[in-house]
Amino acid sequence: MEFSQPKGIYQQIADQIRDRILDGEWHGGARIPSVRELATGIGVNPNTVNKSYQALLDREIIENQRGIGYFVALDAKQKILDEMKTEFVRDELPRVF
Repeated sequence: MEFSQPKGIYQQIADQIRDRILDGEWHGGARIPSVRELATGIGVNPNTVNKSYQALLDREIIENQRGIGYFVALDAKQKILDEMKTEFVRDELPRVF
């Protein structure tokens, strides 16, 4: 984690999860670490990881199966690619022109 970056820590965590899905490390339907597991692994507060997971849940990239844990949505890769395309058109393309 880069604590000095302007991007929030929870956003950085969400981006790392998104990258793992795109790289094929976590595929659709795969279980991802619990909030506590991930927080301990990267050395942040569990509330920060929870905020990251909530952002990904809101965007339907991950799913919460009560009592079982968090899983990558089956169509997560396509949703991420669609998001990235939208972000590029909205943020980067105007700079080119």
